[in-house]
Amino acid sequence: MRSTLVRRTVLTASAVSLALLATACGSDKADDKKTDAKPSAASSAAAPAAKGKTDAELATVIVAQADLPDHQFKAATPAEAAAGASATSDKPQCVPLVKAQAMGAVGTSTGTARTKVVAKPKEQAASQSPEDKLKGLMDALGSTATAVTLASYDGKGAEEAFASLKTAGTACAGGYTASGEGQAGKVTKVGAGAPVTAGDEALAYTVEGDAEGEKFTTQLVVVRKGNTLATFSALSLSGAAEQPKAVVDAQTKKLG
Repeated sequence: MRSTLVRRTVLTASAVSLALLATACGSDKADDKKTDAKPSAASSAAAPAAKGKTDAELATVIVAQADLPDHQFKAATPAEAAAGASATSDKPQCVPLVKAQAMGAVGTSTGTARTKVVAKPKEQAASQSPEDKLKGLMDALGSTATAVTLASYDGKGAEEAFASLKTAGTACAGGYTASGEGQAGKVTKVGAGAPVTAGDEALAYTVEGDAEGEKFTTQLVVVRKGNTLATFSALSLSGAAEQPKAVVDAQTKKLG
């Protein structure tokens, strides 16, 4: 039985909120005499730091049934959110990846929203043979399910969280152990996934693992749009998940 951590979905790394500070001063020449120039009001004031969204605000922009009519949605449970918060790794540098796969937020977020989505199985005709119906059922069981997590940050927190995931992908390429709530899962390899172009910046990983001798492959996509980070962790009971392109596109569009 696969680890709950590896089969749910989301990320952590220490994120520090930074405010932008811009000041300017200069001098002008008039009749070869120097005069002090006063800084403009715009340049002398610190640029306001971006404010992160709350749970309630993110709930209005997370992908939903109306955005993907051909998919089924199910809300994440409080237990899943708690599991994501406690998820960790034997290698500190890999914690962001563990969080991303366990529906946890990276760093210190101002708000989060979570959902789970899977494509609806095709309707079966009443005239289908028992063999075809069984095949359709097996195909449905092998569909890719995706856990979507939105996390918002003050200042540059989202950029720092994204950077920590990017660093972790390289540092943890050889694998790591994910653990939490008394369970553990072994990731054996982290490699590049199919390229994703979305938001302000995006990355994709193919994550391979082994749970009690059973090999599996999950897909992890991370998109940053402004100060909001969207993570998509996809898995399949077949053992090999597909990248959830339709879900990523719909969520990115909804973030604006």
